[in-house]
Amino acid sequence: MAALGMVMLVATSAVACSSTNSASTSTTSSGGTGGSGRSAVPSSAFSDHTGITSTSVNVANVSTLALGGLFKGATVGTQAYADYVNSTGGVNGRKIMVDGADDNYTGTGNKQATQNAVTNDAALVGGFSTFDSFGGTVLAQNPGVPDVTQVLDPKTNTLPNVYSPVPLEGGWQEGPLQYFKTKFGSSVKNVGTLVANLPSPEADWAGEKYVMEKVGYNVVYDQTYGETQFDFTPNVIAMKNAGVKVLFIDQMAEIYASALLKNLAQQNFHPQIVLGAATYSNALVQAAGGPDAVNGSYLDQNASLYLGGDQSTIPAVATFLHWVNVASPGFKPDLFTMYGWVSASLFVQALRNAGTNPSRGSILTALSKITTFNGGHIVTTADPAARTVSNCYLLGHVVNGQFERLDDPPVSSSTNGYRCDYQYVTPPSS
Repeated sequence: MAALGMVMLVATSAVACSSTNSASTSTTSSGGTGGSGRSAVPSSAFSDHTGITSTSVNVANVSTLALGGLFKGATVGTQAYADYVNSTGGVNGRKIMVDGADDNYTGTGNKQATQNAVTNDAALVGGFSTFDSFGGTVLAQNPGVPDVTQVLDPKTNTLPNVYSPVPLEGGWQEGPLQYFKTKFGSSVKNVGTLVANLPSPEADWAGEKYVMEKVGYNVVYDQTYGETQFDFTPNVIAMKNAGVKVLFIDQMAEIYASALLKNLAQQNFHPQIVLGAATYSNALVQAAGGPDAVNGSYLDQNASLYLGGDQSTIPAVATFLHWVNVASPGFKPDLFTMYGWVSASLFVQALRNAGTNPSRGSILTALSKITTFNGGHIVTTADPAARTVSNCYLLGHVVNGQFERLDDPPVSSSTNGYRCDYQYVTPPSS
């Protein structure tokens, strides 16, 4: 369980915070070949039709399915979007065929599965693994092969043939921190957090802390914890003694956050709680001991309430949930399911724009021109070509054990239901 929790933590800490069909619409802007800061597509890629026939386009999804189906959601989400597109006739008459591959939670497995994809498939799409750096070495050697996934490894993220629907950028949205500063008043001078002692979450926290201090927060308690820690009682007592009034656990995976919330209730310590994308889970409330342990907590993330809260107002959310159930009946979607879905959406948008005789090269060229993407507003708008995210975000809170929106504009507004005040801030060292 400890290993599972730590892997989930590393994976969820990547969250920073289209096509013209009804489920995934956004504006596509033209850009120069290679996109912002990207090298030109290799000329050989334009005659490379690997995985592409007159009736199908094969894509590889390399994910970790070991450890009880750790990132099965990434495969399910990718397959769900393929099923959706195929139900409409595919792309220019070609069906999307997903070749799933399990890296077995090993770097060797990830590298081999990536090499198999380079040999057999048009592109890699929607995969998720904490070992993506191993596959990244293969992608670096094959710059003509498109990779459209949610990347964890910073080096792989910089490769010219890698595109993510929610790019890594290393900073934080200032808007939610300004909101909580107004909401909590002087309490933001007494902030606490807990961060896993791993490079990825520590780097994410450094970016968030930089923006916090920039806008006037004072962090009085920030400690790390190890993968085997599920009793946070000593930390809770220390935070209470330190005078913590606002506790940010937006970097904690649900398996750890739920344990912490239990300990807070046991010690009768009730600071203001801020959750994030890592803790946005249908499992959180029950695992924490019930609604009383979580009610009143705030939520800040750069995605919609895609687990169900927004399905009546954002068509893409309803479509996502429907086709996930078609792809895997009864499967409970999670963050990785959503990543697989939006990655496939981004790939399909490029494939539509790659011409009637697509090649790996024309797909990469099309990807380099997608400077605005949001998957039908299921996530906030990003620029995949330039690897930048927007300043927009969603606020929510937990009411009667359910995640609900809080002080967000209506979905019918010009920002499509997201708050877009202030700016996205990147630390000087990022």
